[in-house]
Amino acid sequence: MPEHLHWLMTRGEKCTLSAIVSGVKSMTAHRIGNNIWQPGFHDHAVRRETDLLILARYVVANPLRAGWVRQLSDYSHWDAIGL
Repeated sequence: MPEHLHWLMTRGEKCTLSAIVSGVKSMTAHRIGNNIWQPGFHDHAVRRETDLLILARYVVANPLRAGWVRQLSDYSHWDAIGL
């Protein structure tokens, strides 16, 4: 988990996914003072509302699977909207 990022987002019609990811990578690398990002990214379009809930639960449960927390409620974002 420390070597990658899962991010669920909704983009506006005027923004491309590539522009958003590029901006986030640039801003975080600048603030950290080091480029930590690999080139490119992998995306997955969520096409059904039911898939969104499944994916959101998967993302939120990552710290539990990685052993960073003992129970899901120990993770600060476990109660994200809609979960």
